Order: sequence, then C-alpha cells, then structure tokens
Amino acid sequence: MGLDEDALEYHRTDPPGKIEISTTKPTNTQRDLSLAYSPGVAAPCLEIDENETEAYSYTAKGNLVGVVSNGSAVLGLGDIGAQASKPVMEGKGVLFKRFADIDVFDIELDEEDPDKLVEAVKMMEPTFGGVNLEDIKAPECFTVEERLREEIDIPVFHDDQHGTAIISGAALINAADVAGKSLDELEIAFSGAGASAIATARFYVSLGCKKENITMCDSSGIITEERAAAEDVNEYKQQFARDVPEGGLADAMEGADVFVGLSIGGIVSQEMVQSMNDNPIVFAMANPDPEIGYEEAKDARDDDVIMATGRSDYPNQVNNVLGFPFIFRGALDVRATEINEEMKVACAEALAELARQDVPDAVVKAYGDEPIQYGPDYIIPKPVDPRVLFRVAPAIAEAAMESGAARTEIDLEAYEEELEARLGKSREMMRVVLNKAKSDPKTVALAEGENEKMIRAAYQIQEQGIALPILIGDEDEIRGTAANLGLDFDPTVADPSVGDYEEYAERLHELRARKGITRSEAGELVEGDSNYFGSVMVEQGDADALLTGLSHHYPSALRPPLQVIGTDDDVDYAAGVYMLTFKNRVIFVADATVNQAPDEEVLAEVTRQTGKLARRFNIEPRAALLSYSNFGSVDNEGTRKPRKAASMLQDDPEVDFPVDGEMQADTAVVEDILQGTYGFSDLEEPANVLVFPNLESGNIGYKLLQRLGGADAIGPMLVGMDEPVHVLQRGDEVKDIVNLAGVAVVDAQQE
Repeated sequence: MGLDEDALEYHRTDPPGKIEISTTKPTNTQRDLSLAYSPGVAAPCLEIDENETEAYSYTAKGNLVGVVSNGSAVLGLGDIGAQASKPVMEGKGVLFKRFADIDVFDIELDEEDPDKLVEAVKMMEPTFGGVNLEDIKAPECFTVEERLREEIDIPVFHDDQHGTAIISGAALINAADVAGKSLDELEIAFSGAGASAIATARFYVSLGCKKENITMCDSSGIITEERAAAEDVNEYKQQFARDVPEGGLADAMEGADVFVGLSIGGIVSQEMVQSMNDNPIVFAMANPDPEIGYEEAKDARDDDVIMATGRSDYPNQVNNVLGFPFIFRGALDVRATEINEEMKVACAEALAELARQDVPDAVVKAYGDEPIQYGPDYIIPKPVDPRVLFRVAPAIAEAAMESGAARTEIDLEAYEEELEARLGKSREMMRVVLNKAKSDPKTVALAEGENEKMIRAAYQIQEQGIALPILIGDEDEIRGTAANLGLDFDPTVADPSVGDYEEYAERLHELRARKGITRSEAGELVEGDSNYFGSVMVEQGDADALLTGLSHHYPSALRPPLQVIGTDDDVDYAAGVYMLTFKNRVIFVADATVNQAPDEEVLAEVTRQTGKLARRFNIEPRAALLSYSNFGSVDNEGTRKPRKAASMLQDDPEVDFPVDGEMQADTAVVEDILQGTYGFSDLEEPANVLVFPNLESGNIGYKLLQRLGGADAIGPMLVGMDEPVHVLQRGDEVKDIVNLAGVAVVDAQQE
C-alpha cells in the first residue's frame, strides 16, 4: 500500500482515531467510585469554589492544553473546515503527549468569525491550563491570538506563527555561527508574507537581526513603502515595508546572506542562490516541496550553502515539534499567564545550544547510524532527541519566572529531575545514583578506550562531573578520535604501550603465577589487553573502578577482573543484576549473567548482594526467591534450593530486609495473591528483588519483561566484587556506559 492507504488504515483501525481518555486513579471498588464522583467529589469542588487556583491541585487543568482550530488554513490542504481538520488536531495531541507528557482536548470550531472564535475560547478558559491555536488563516489568526492574550489568563500560542519562527530562529543562530556571520549584519530575504513569515521576521528581530535588513516578498513582489502607502498590503505586512525599488524575489535575494522560504515549492532557482552572499543560509521551508530542492541548492555553489527545509529526509529539518510541546511544558509547570517573547527567545537559544553538544546513540540510530555532528548539516536538534524536554522546558520556566509571567516559582535543578522522570522511571532511578556520584566523584578506568563510544562516554562523564575517567588505549588514536568527534575535552589516557607499567606486569604475574601465567605472558597481557591492564590498575589502587566489555563477549570480559580483583572478602560469588523499571514499579533481577546453576549458598549470596544494590538506588529491598513451586507445593531438588536459601537468609541476623521463597513469579509480584492466598508470607508487599533459580531462567525472565512487559533495563550491574567492576553488554550505548559509571562511583563511595 502507498502512504495514503497506510494512513487511512492507521486511523480507522479500532478504536478509530489516535487518542483516548484514560483514568489516572483507581476505579476498582465502590469506595474508589465514591471518591471519583458522588459524594466524594464535592470536597474538591468546594475547595476550588473557595480558591480558584486550587483547580491546579485537584483537577487535570494544570496539564491540559486545548488545541483549537476552525480548519481554515490546514497545512498543505487549505480551508477544509472544522470537521475535516480533526485528524490533524488529534495528531497534535499525540505529539504533545509523546514528547512532553501533556494531555490534550482537541476542539474543532465551525466558525469563521474571529470575534466568535475569541468568545468561544474565552468560555473554555476554566477547562485548560493553556491554548494552542492551530490552522487558522491569516490575517484572522493575528486578531484571535492578540485578543486572547489580552483577555484570558492562561498561555495562548499560535503554533503556525511562532513555532516555525522559534525553530528556524534556533537554526539561524547556529547557521550564522557556522558561517562566521553576526546576526545584526545579516541581510535576509523572505519569500512569503503570511502569518508564519511575519511572525518569523518579528522573531528574528528579537534574536538580534535588524528590521531594516529584512526584505519581504509576497506574491506581488517586494513589500515596499510605496506599496504600503498605497494600501496594497495589510497592516501586518506594512511593518516590513522597505524604502527600496519595486522588484521580485530574485531582486530581494541578490546579495542576501539568508533566504527564508515560507511560500510555495519550486520558485527559487540555482541562479538566485548563486546571486547570494558568500556561504549563504537557505531555509526553504515550504512543505511538502521546498522553494528549492536540497541537492539543487547545495550544487548551486562551490562554497558552503547551509540548507534547512521542512522535510525529514534531509539534514536540518525545521520541525515545530521541537518547540510547542516543551514550550507548553515549561509554561504549565510554572502556571504561566502567557507565552511571551522572552520565553520564545529562551527556547530558540536552548535548542541552538543543544545542537552543539554530543548526540545520543539512540538519536544517531534513529537516523540511519550516520554520524551527527555540529556543523552545516546539523544546526538544530533532531525531533526524537529526548534531551530537548529537559533543556527547553527549564529554559521556558526560567524565562517565565524572570519576566514575571509565572504564577509559581520552582527549583530549576529539581525541575530538571522531574522532567527526566517523565521520560521514564529508569531516568528517575538513575538520577538518584548520578547525584550521589557527583557528590564525591571517583576515578573510573575505561577499558577499550579507543572505542568511539567509550571516548564519547568519557567526555560526558567528565562534563557532568560524575567521575574522573581514564581511557585505556593508544593515546594518539584516542586524542585523534576525540578531536574528530568535536569533543571539547582533554582526556586522561593510560597508554600501556608507552607508559612505565612494569609494576602492573609484576603484580599480574604474582597473582597468576600458580595459574600458569609466566612473567613474559603477564607483560604481554598488561600491554595488549586493556581488561587485564584496567583490572590491575584498580587492584593496585590507581583507579577506583573499572568498566569493560563493550566489544567482548561477557564471559571473556569478566574473566580478567575475576582473576585479578576477585570477589569481596566475605563474598564467594559475583552476580549480574538488571534493574527493570516500569511506569510505577522498579524490580531488580538476579542472577542474569554469571552463575549458571547456583546452589542454595550462591542463591543466598546473590540475594544479599542484590539487596545492597537496591539500597544504592534508595529502594528498600523485598526479596523473593523464585521457582515454579509455592512454599513447598512441589518438593524436589530444584525447589529445595531456593527454599533453603530463603531459610538461610531469614536466619541470618545481618539480613535486615524481608525475604521469602520459594514462590512463583506471580505470587511474588501480585499483591492480591501474596496477601490473599499466602498471607503467612514474610513479604507484606510485592517483591522488588527477584532471584531466579538459575542463569537460564534469569536471562529469559529479564528479557521477556523488557521486550513484552515494556520495562527499561539498566545493567547488568556486577555485585560481589572486591572492587567496583561493571561489565557492559556488547553494543551498549553511550548512555549505558555513563549510567554504569555512575553506579561504579557509588560502589566506590561505599568502599
């Protein structure tokens, strides 16, 4: 099927459309329903009646945006009316929820009169925390937005005007930087003089461009003072009339530094691009066909054409989704009365700054694994970059507070953590550990230091103050890769081939001489295998922790640390633990990587160590030893092992958290089963530490929970070692390395 057929099938599949309403509180019992509605609902009603701002405390108002349209100017479709515009408005709601966790009611109004549109939205003000105007034709859209901003006390934002202005403004900041030009010196030619073009020109002035340097063209040519005097253009266009001779778009582009296209496709030729100033900036944003094609513009000149379009299949897509969800997120969270110019500028500047930073692996993968680095082909962040939420929303909130638009003051540092939690429980949990790590950073050795991911991780670890990273590998290669990646940091490198590490070889020989390693072999291992080098470095106290395994199979990466560092003095067995995070639950799964067929002694030790790990994440452990049996319902050698392990732990006075077993997995995690059928259990609440009876079941279990249960997995985290060591999975992303570095630092702090 083609795109149209696929889209129709996508929308009509049951249930039709793209959105639904779901409840956020329990509705399972009669009491739940009496709290949700009558008679309990009277209490919050009376509180709000006494103080209207309590609506933000007792209702969804503070996280609810109305997407309002009359369908008179739907992108690419024109005036199709209110009813036909509904799929677009539902789609806008999807984007709000997906990118910023904001709920939306889409409101399609069958009304052309701007005065009546204003009155309709005003009457809905008590419902919403903000209003996003969408697809209302010009010039009526100016009137509607201006009046609503004056007459209601919640943020109003016309995305068609300001969204493109803000996102292209961020691109302009960086394009000018890449081209080596100053904003206040740019000569800018506009093709198009509708709502979006006028708002964009206004916004560029807010960023520092000069109004007298902007030449705007509509379908009749350059907007001149002569045309304005003859009232040939409306009042909104008149503000950009210039005292220049009449002419067309080609005249406006000649000698210009910037072309901004918000008109129709195919109206710009290569000759027109050739007539522009050196290193021109071309923003051809007509959709679906830009004013000039990407390849055409690039091929028009020998110097560097910095090109942006509205399309996702070319670099530098100007996509409004980079703006409106995060603008409203920040505005809602400080209960702003408006979205003012200071907030819009803050958004553009935050986006521009983010584009200059290292790009997460997940974003690179989403765009075909091609390198993404600040420069002519990357001047604005990608829409799927999760960092946009916790960079832009705080910038909006801060600007609202500083400009007086905020009703509520918030702690920006704590706010960033709250925003990260909106992206998933795993981010919330990792923030706990990373904050602990930052409070007392330790030295972390990174084996396989020549690997690009390790280098990027080292940069982020150092930049964020999580640890003091040491990259193990060829120093010239490491520094060359860092420079090629555009990373602005001076890495600490331990190069086994050039440094004086004889003592490391001596120590390795001392430890392994009776295991068959000669002195010369020890020297070769130290110089040629970063896992052995890093293990000895940590064992000797020259680093506090070790990360390895990025390009090795787990067993081969684990072997050197086990041989050199070994397990803790009172521990005989190491284990691999995954933390699985769900929307409202965190579970630690062990052992998933190390012990193939553990006996009761190993199971007990794994449980102890996993309980300690849970506490590093501020989680009080409740451990269940799993089986296919419930408390003796099946009695054989396999079920006795977890049963005996549970008994050993219950008798151990040093184990200060609840443990029980053997039990089935659903008994461990479902409260009704645990407390109903097995009320005698030592677990008063569902378990959050699940100890599997063997490696096979543990590995299968965590992967099923991750893939089918929708859990985010952090790990594997190695517990039980004498010094902090964590073995990565092959192919882990940079964020996984950074996270495990944080865990390693907290481990070292405990040491």
